Amino acid sequence: MDLSELMPPEPLERILGELPGVRPGDFLHVRLHREPLLAYPLLEQAGFRWHTDIDDTNGVEVYIWRDGDRLAEDAMPARRT
Repeated sequence: MDLSELMPPEPLERILGELPGVRPGDFLHVRLHREPLLAYPLLEQAGFRWHTDIDDTNGVEVYIWRDGDRLAEDAMPARRT
């Protein structure tokens, strides 16, 4: 989901709105223009985990999955370090 053109708070609202649809084995992939720092505590409270990749070429990409969902974690593309 490319949210890189949206202004706050719309990216956060869209991310939170998609969470109920994240099924076991799935993850939500979001592209943003900046790191969603305000989303992280809300994701944690809702029972989700995430990984954030930040680079000059691709901007910010966040992968979000349900806490404890190894299938979703294993299905994600290789993470940058």
